[in-house]
Amino acid sequence: MKCLYCKSIFVTSIGWRDLFGLDHEPLLCEDCRGELVFIEGEICRQCGRAFSLFPEKYRQNDLCSDCVEWNQKGRSISKNRSLLQYNSFLQEFMAQFKYRGDAELIKAFKSGLQTLFNKEFRDSILVPIPLSKERHFERGFNQSVLIAGLLDIPMLDALARPLHEEKQSKKSRLDRLGNRTLFSFKTGSEVHGKSIALVDDIYTTGATVEAAGKILLDHGARKVSSFTVARG
Repeated sequence: MKCLYCKSIFVTSIGWRDLFGLDHEPLLCEDCRGELVFIEGEICRQCGRAFSLFPEKYRQNDLCSDCVEWNQKGRSISKNRSLLQYNSFLQEFMAQFKYRGDAELIKAFKSGLQTLFNKEFRDSILVPIPLSKERHFERGFNQSVLIAGLLDIPMLDALARPLHEEKQSKKSRLDRLGNRTLFSFKTGSEVHGKSIALVDDIYTTGATVEAAGKILLDHGARKVSSFTVARG
């Protein structure tokens, strides 16, 4: 097979199914799979961050210090769950996916994303994080819609992003946390009383999904969570 990412030819090795818990042929070679770090072990109850990644002093019981701060402000997202840690390899992988138009790459994570979603978000409706019209035109696709499409369940186009802003990856942490109203609600979207799972590619500060979640709660959603490929 040819690796989706590095394009090298590879033969599936014995034991990969035990490692990934999948039931189909992998789309990445062994070297590329070896660079991925799945989120396992103890995690922050809310944002899903692996506790192994930061010192004990930044943890308060089952919450990380970031989530303690969000809770003091008042938050909209009940929890986030992510499949992978956002390491240097995944950063380059996602850049090729998002910014260089290699939309097929995300299919490498389909089985893992489906397994995690079915475990954590049963009975939730998918709402992909939208792009501005300008950003959508620039990329040719919305990465959140492609990720949501891997889950093979209906999604709801409930949000719009009217403002065209600088890419989140180019903003500082302070700028991200200072996000104003990034989203607007699409009239007629049926979210009242429903559990919503926002879908995005990467959870970093949480500012994007918190802004989206607030809009959905203001329009009657019962609960809003977020589901991402990676936790930064």
